[in-house]
Amino acid sequence: MFKFATRNLMSRPMRSLLSLLGLSVAIAGMVGLFSVAEGLDRIVSSAFNRIPGLVAMQPGSPIPLFSSLPSSWEQDIQAVAGVSVVNPEVWTRVNAMDGKMVISPPRVLFGTKIQTRRRLKSDPYRDDLVAGRFLEEQDQGTWNVVVSRPIAKELNKGVGDTVRVNGQVMSIVGIYDCGSLLLDVTIILDIDQLRQLARVEPSSVSNFYIELDDGAESDSVSRAIAAVFVGRELEAWRSSSQNPFSDLMGQLDRLIKGRGNQTADSLHAKPHSAHSGTSVNGSTTPPSESPDPAAHTNGMLDIDERYPIEVRSASELAGRFDKLSQDLDLFLTILTAIGVTVAVLSIVNTMLMSVTERIIEFGILKANGWSKSDVLKLITFESGILGVGGGVLGCIAGWVGTQLVNNTWPDRIQLFASPGLLIFSMAFSTVLGVCGGLYPAIWAMRMMPMDAIRRG
Repeated sequence: MFKFATRNLMSRPMRSLLSLLGLSVAIAGMVGLFSVAEGLDRIVSSAFNRIPGLVAMQPGSPIPLFSSLPSSWEQDIQAVAGVSVVNPEVWTRVNAMDGKMVISPPRVLFGTKIQTRRRLKSDPYRDDLVAGRFLEEQDQGTWNVVVSRPIAKELNKGVGDTVRVNGQVMSIVGIYDCGSLLLDVTIILDIDQLRQLARVEPSSVSNFYIELDDGAESDSVSRAIAAVFVGRELEAWRSSSQNPFSDLMGQLDRLIKGRGNQTADSLHAKPHSAHSGTSVNGSTTPPSESPDPAAHTNGMLDIDERYPIEVRSASELAGRFDKLSQDLDLFLTILTAIGVTVAVLSIVNTMLMSVTERIIEFGILKANGWSKSDVLKLITFESGILGVGGGVLGCIAGWVGTQLVNNTWPDRIQLFASPGLLIFSMAFSTVLGVCGGLYPAIWAMRMMPMDAIRRG
């Protein structure tokens, strides 16, 4: 039966080839599109697996770059049981390097308190140092920086060279390489120097990175931190209408949190005085109610006027990106469905024309003892061969395409076509091929022998 089906397809090579290429293109597109989501998952998981601690930020801010907290809260967090090290951080965007505007890939300046940074047991930047040294206490008050290998390669710089960032000349003392698109975008320097460059008040930080004591549970420590700051006033993060990128990040954050239906006013509402306790400026008023810190779940505080601080664990951040990936998968499925529909119609058209042209042949076969199931098997074998061939070619083309993209833009995008994705695409293509031949097969097998010969 297989040889018979193959011979029938080869008898009309151009038509069979066009159907095969149509399905191959659809499968290759599916592999390429879904490799975007799988690549994003790998990037996020590899980055957040390197961050075992907690991140305290301004409520509602999508990333530390847009967050702002009082620097005096460092002592309050440090006093919480289970907290080992609190590292204040300041983040700002790099606008220009060596006189060239920086747009894509993005780069950021990361100011850290060097004394507390060196006390961290785990630091991906320090642990993945590949040249020079990490920042030491002697680097306080200087413009000494540690940069990623992709940045050094882009600028053709090495240890001991200088680079002008946002108008300030800085000296490279170390180069790190985390192998992550999310981490290898950073230029690290002393927090006070970055405050001076970015005009950030000494009383303000972007966020606090919190490393826990051995054996401490992140959820319980997060709830304890929440309890400390209950009632204090701090306005939730507000996206600027003058900054489209900030608006986009705000919308992205609400999408990830599943709060697309929540209004901007409720997200950005300033804490009501009825809930205020100790404010940022030190004044105190008794809170009207005692909120339950246990309302914080999975290392994440709901945006609420009672909570002026938001504590996120790496696993919770990864979970948010998983939700984004699911939404992305839905979007990619819709795009893939368009190409798949065209491919299936092409197979149906090919098989239907093939059956129509061979209608006398089927009549003779049935008159010589072929059963309906034999006719059904022959036609589905033919369409199945197209499905398998299209799957093989499509998977190969899709995988090769992802490798070309990764090698062409290694610092901008990472696609990943997993074995599971390739196997699914192959099976999916086979099923499509078989299903595409069902209608012509059913039509042919229902035809009576003499009727088929007469129509032919």
